[in-house]
Amino acid sequence: MARSRRDKTAEARPELLELLRKLSYREGRVLLASGKESDFFIDCKQTVLTARGHQLVAELVLDGIRHLHDLHAVAGVALGGCPLASAVSLTSALRGRSLHALYVRKEAKDHGTRRLIEGPFRPGMRVVLLEDVITTGGSTLQAIATLREAGVDVVAVAVLVDRLEGGVEAVRAAGVEVVTLYTRHDFIADEDDDFLSTLADTRS
Repeated sequence: MARSRRDKTAEARPELLELLRKLSYREGRVLLASGKESDFFIDCKQTVLTARGHQLVAELVLDGIRHLHDLHAVAGVALGGCPLASAVSLTSALRGRSLHALYVRKEAKDHGTRRLIEGPFRPGMRVVLLEDVITTGGSTLQAIATLREAGVDVVAVAVLVDRLEGGVEAVRAAGVEVVTLYTRHDFIADEDDDFLSTLADTRS
């Protein structure tokens, strides 16, 4: 008996999370792209750029955006979102949905075409923007602005890991839906979580 799409998603989600924990999660002081310091870092590229990571993330992102209709492309924010866009685009073709892949640069090259958007885009396209990790949302909002200036309709943002530091709320405040696969709680337990858990235990 063939497995349903829901069954495959249920199996893929914990497998991808395990890979992220093993290959991408690191503890220690680090300076984030947002300029903030953190005591942990999640480098999703270490997972996504494996063959199995490519397959799993594409399946899960496509399942996460299946409620969005009349899409034309997925766009990856350079650098971490670019392999996401390629993986999702390929898998969409295998599923018969055929979403193009776009790459959104943070700044134009100083040579060649100097494009900020790479790939087969045109004004009026309905696009989902892909991010590997979102913190404050600054790079995401910049990419949304770049796409909008090119006449692209950014329907939603799909995020692999939300650090829960205000980025998702900032994007939603800009009028864009956000779909997240995992949050920081899938990797670490915050002090507040430990306190609430202890409090619940004492009351039970």
